[in-house]
Amino acid sequence: MVVKNYYKILDLDTSHVSIDEIRQAYRQAAKKYHPDLNVGDSLAEERIKDINEAYKVLSVPASKRKYDRMWNSRFGKGKKAFSDKSQKGAIFSIFLGNLEDSEKNEEKHKKNPVKGENIETEINVSIYDAFYGLDKQIALKNIEGQVKTYTVKIPKGIRNGEKIRLIGQGKPGENGGKSGDLLIKINIENDQKFKLKGYDLYTDLLLTPWEAALGTRTTVKTIDDETNVYVPEGIQSGEKIRIPNKGYYASKDTRGDLVAEVKVVVPKHLSQEEKVIYQKLSEISKFNPRA
Repeated sequence: MVVKNYYKILDLDTSHVSIDEIRQAYRQAAKKYHPDLNVGDSLAEERIKDINEAYKVLSVPASKRKYDRMWNSRFGKGKKAFSDKSQKGAIFSIFLGNLEDSEKNEEKHKKNPVKGENIETEINVSIYDAFYGLDKQIALKNIEGQVKTYTVKIPKGIRNGEKIRLIGQGKPGENGGKSGDLLIKINIENDQKFKLKGYDLYTDLLLTPWEAALGTRTTVKTIDDETNVYVPEGIQSGEKIRIPNKGYYASKDTRGDLVAEVKVVVPKHLSQEEKVIYQKLSEISKFNPRA
């Protein structure tokens, strides 16, 4: 088998050279035989091809070691290598072919571990469960189609849209790699009593016409307690009363506000005495909201 002396092609006297020295030798040789500096010189064209062949093999530590072993096994005892121009491309192809087959075998036995893919899902929780926290059971199908039950610990005050990570509960890894994780997005559901906006909770404050007109003090239920509020006289439907630090958790020790939106409710059914009073009020009042 014809073998080219790649070190000689790069004008190197020994194989005991570093990759940086090989690069430097390649640059000098490539510059010397560059086609732009040797127009019409067919020998220079052949030389630059050999130079590129030599650099491609010797500039990679793994292929350099394999080339050196092959060289030493054939020419280590004073034998001389030779190069036949008619076969100058053949030995390079044979050598690289053996090298690539060897590297493929090494890769086959030394594949890097790959972590499995994450799995994402989402669940709905009530605003009360999100506020107080709870352990919630969920059932999901795994990649084999089997149903698996997970216990999800939802901390109190979790954010809407926040994700809980169950480590190692995703798809299995490859080549000994770790399994992926299970990511569970939390969707907080509003209810009829409270609605969550940022860190504030919104609720309705229902008032009678006379409470709205005369003003009053009343009790408003919060998510975890109740509080007294002052309603000024003449308050209108749609106006809001903000109650500090009675909303949702903004941090471990702070909370948003509770916003009570006023809704004036008119009785659907009146007693005879109430009708008389309303009639009298309509006669003496000069108030006209449409004026």
